[in-house]
This record gives sequence, structure tokens and C-alpha cells, in this order.
Amino acid sequence: MTPPSLHDHSLRVILDNQQPAGGYLACPTMPDYRYSWFRDGAFIAYALTLDGLNEEVPSESSQWHSAVRFHDWCAQIINGRAEALERTIDRAQQGQPLALADTLNARYEDGGEAGPDDWPEFQLDGPAIWLWSVAQYVDISHMMSLPAAWAQAIDLTVRYLSAVRQHPCYDCWEERSDDVHISTLAAIYAGLGAAQRLIPTLQTEATRTAIRAFIMEKGLTPSGELAKSVGLDGVDANLLLVALPVDGLLAPDDPLMQSTVARIERDLLAVGHGVHRHLEDTYYGGGPWVLLGLWLAWYKTQIGDNVAVRELLSWAQSHADAEGNLPEQVNDAMLAPSYYEYWVARRGEIANPLLWTHAKYLIALHGIQAI
Repeated sequence: MTPPSLHDHSLRVILDNQQPAGGYLACPTMPDYRYSWFRDGAFIAYALTLDGLNEEVPSESSQWHSAVRFHDWCAQIINGRAEALERTIDRAQQGQPLALADTLNARYEDGGEAGPDDWPEFQLDGPAIWLWSVAQYVDISHMMSLPAAWAQAIDLTVRYLSAVRQHPCYDCWEERSDDVHISTLAAIYAGLGAAQRLIPTLQTEATRTAIRAFIMEKGLTPSGELAKSVGLDGVDANLLLVALPVDGLLAPDDPLMQSTVARIERDLLAVGHGVHRHLEDTYYGGGPWVLLGLWLAWYKTQIGDNVAVRELLSWAQSHADAEGNLPEQVNDAMLAPSYYEYWVARRGEIANPLLWTHAKYLIALHGIQAI
């Protein structure tokens, strides 16, 4: 089914691009991506947590060691921002405007310094996915007790997300900053649930109930699927995260999840099985994303659709370069081809290798082994 070398290369790309303090470079070859994101890294750490189970002694694996280093890094950054985040929590609770300087950045340098200011920084899904990823590590590794720094960061992140969850922010593609995004709310829902399992005294259930009720009232398209954002009649492939294992908003086989995925496949599945982000996408011409094809494969493993998983994995494997690197997206079947050269001139060639893509490959590979 799978070239063993692509698994091994994916693992090596990830481990080789973990920085000394613990963050993962999103992509080592693109200057704008030479930073570490909570979101990308959380999924990468989850992929390594799963992959470590293949080792004879998982607790001694390089994969689990790497995941712990990432979670340490996140906790250090969050705790280092404690005073600023407390000010944000206070402002939000008093109904005052937020100060961007007192929120969590989306991307950081390895030493904890925030990335340059000219970037869409206010994103809430990243720290939420980190909470979920930490809980997955604790569950899978059977960690006996939380490190004190992790517990402190989890508590602060829960209170921060609970306070600001209704504020418009950038989505996971760093677009549409004035919208409230269903995928972001679903990420917060999952993160809060995961955090409460780790620290039961956090009592996040009321907030999660409110998030679910809001989504069911405001977050559906006219035809009844989950919407990309409140008030929009359209889907986004990032809605696949609504079915995150254990703490996700919807079970993979929930009728609402199934209808949403059906529309994603109808509207966004490209010929050959790559997946577009959304129909308005112009980034690098709006090509199909290898990352998203693999994310769809991950979802298909959750519902036991072995045929679809193999087709999606095969398509992704066919887009690895001679070294085995997997890109962010490819430039065939573009939605807006006139924009391709614009982005190449602005940022260089499509990000390759993208660590998040390699992580999704490892996740999907692990999932098919369980079917």
C-alpha cells in the first residue's frame, strides 16, 4: 500500500525541522513559513504521538520525546504571556475592545519571540488544537501526572479561549478576520473538552454547551450543512476538524457531519482527489491541497472507508517529489490560475516540504492500519 520510505522520510522531515527550544518550522524552505505555529505543531505532535506507538518501546521513542518537547515549548510561550493574556481576559469579560498586543500570536520564533507584525496574528484555533493535542498525548502515552507548567498553561488557555471565543478572528488559513468561523469554534469546543478531561476542576461544560447551541443556530448553511463562517452559504475543508477524535463537536458518522463532508466533496474535491480549501481561494491560484486530501483520508479512516483512504493516500504519494517531500498544495486544477504567478513572485514556490502535510500523512497512515 505505502512506500515505507515515504513514512520514514515524513518522520525525518519533521524531526529534522524541530528547533532547539521545541517548535516545528512550518516549512524550512519558505521564509514566511520559517516560524512555528500552535496549530501546525499541535497536529504534528499528534502525528508523532500516534507514530510512536509503532516503536517497540514507545516511551523511549524519538517521536514521543519530540512531542513532549513541543508541548513544553507551547506551555513556556503561553505562561510567558500570562500577564498579557490576563489583561485580555479582563477586557473581554468587561466588554472592552481587545488589544492585539495582549493576545497570543499565531506564529513564533523558536525562542518565543512573536513573528513580525505584518501577519494575521489573532487566531484562536491554534491554542485550542494545542489543548486537544496535549490531551491526546496524555491519553495515548498514559502519562501519570501533568507537568506543572503544562497544567498552568492549560488553565490559562482555557480561560483565554472561553473569554474571547465570540470575537471575530482570522481562520486557520489566516483569512476573513471579521468573521466568526465554525471550524474555529469547533476547535475551541474540542480543546475545552480535552482540557476538562485533564483538569476536571476547569468546568468547561457550560461554555461547550453554549458553543454547540450557537453553531446549531447560527452556523449552518441554508441547505443544512455546517457553514464556513456565520452567515456564509458555503463550506470550507477546514470543517473536517469538527470530527476530531474523542472531544470533537460531532462524531464522524453524525448525519450533520456526513452531510457537511458530502458537500466538501461535491464542491471542493478536485479531479484526482486533492481538496481545495474553499471556492473563493486564490492563494497560489487556489490549487488542491495535498494536506487537505490527507485530512479527508484521515476522516475516511474514522468511518472505515478503506477504498477512499487508499485512493487519497495514493494521490498524495504521487505528489511527493524525488526526495519524498510533500508540498502544501499543487498547481493543477487551480480555481484561480491567474493568481498563481502573483504568489510565486511574492513568496516563492509553493511551500515544500510542509511539515503539517507530512504529519497528516502519518495520521492517515496510522488510521488505515486500524481499519
